[in-house]
Amino acid sequence: MYQEERLIEIIQYLHEHHRISVEQICKRFDVSRDTARRDLVKLEEQQAIIRTRGGAILPSSHKEVKDYTHRLRTVSDEKKRIGAKAASLIREGDRVILDTSTTVQACSNQWPETKGTVVTNSIHQAEILSSHPSLDLQLLGGSLQKEHGFLYGTATIERLKHYNVDKAFIGVVGLSEKGLTIAHEEDGMVKKTMIDQAEQVIVLADHTKFGVTEFFRFADLEDVDIVITDRAPDEAFQKWLEDHGVELLVTEEEEEKA
Repeated sequence: MYQEERLIEIIQYLHEHHRISVEQICKRFDVSRDTARRDLVKLEEQQAIIRTRGGAILPSSHKEVKDYTHRLRTVSDEKKRIGAKAASLIREGDRVILDTSTTVQACSNQWPETKGTVVTNSIHQAEILSSHPSLDLQLLGGSLQKEHGFLYGTATIERLKHYNVDKAFIGVVGLSEKGLTIAHEEDGMVKKTMIDQAEQVIVLADHTKFGVTEFFRFADLEDVDIVITDRAPDEAFQKWLEDHGVELLVTEEEEEKA
């Protein structure tokens, strides 16, 4: 195999597994340690990787978080399936907290015909669920983040502390060994309080969120009960979830069984 072919495969491996060691390169491509190191040097020169002790990782990518309307237009079929799975977990009489993410909104769009109570700081979630005849809807007050359509601040957090709920559905920008992360601190502080007030915490995250670390950490994996996603992460990530007592629900696997 030529070096350029190996470099392409190394980058593909990193996108799937987030890191690679010199030993893994040697074993995967049947090359010497010197050849593996030269491959990493070449990729580093191309600014495609960051070399670490004994291997490499991908550089951090801080993607701009688009405004809510833009993200809503690009809600994927994967997120809709995640939302449908989340909605299937709702039971008659449940008291539920919903955050502001578009994946959680996919759950709101498929809300079952059950009685219950919903608490949210999202004006978009409130608008969708306001037409639901059997729901008691509590829209939290606070300062309005106009670009993304959510309420935040001390007033929001203090009001949240008065509610004790059965389930909280939470979206993330990143889910990694550093915990649950989000781009905006004000949003993250509200999410943290939502988690504190719930008996069961359910994270909705498509597969692109795994291994990503954003600016503000608002929770640890120990705070999560269930992760719903569209595609199973690699075995190491699944083992990490299992070790922390997190149940993984994968919509892709259900489709294959069907």
